[in-house]
Amino acid sequence: MQAQFIHDGKQVDFTPDVDVPVGSIVIQGDLVGITKRDLKADALGSIAVEGVFDIPKDPADAETYTAGQMVYATVDGIVTEVPDGSVYLGKVVSDAEPTDNFVRVRLSQ
Repeated sequence: MQAQFIHDGKQVDFTPDVDVPVGSIVIQGDLVGITKRDLKADALGSIAVEGVFDIPKDPADAETYTAGQMVYATVDGIVTEVPDGSVYLGKVVSDAEPTDNFVRVRLSQ
């Protein structure tokens, strides 16, 4: 049997157990995506696994993030530079200062 093309893979199907608001980071094993709209519990939706997003960072995070730097997502949906206890998210595409509330990240799988 040969492989069949399904879709371009920029988004993948996702059916949440609970309501998930727009902009939420969804972690499924090593697959990380972001909701582009509100998703209702037990209803088929999708998560974006490609694209550039502004991801919130911890206000107490005094780190500077630089373009090209690998970053990770915590289970709380916060960007971090620490891989321990988090999942690979992607790479920074625009420098972020310690005073910034967000880090601009290109999702990578």
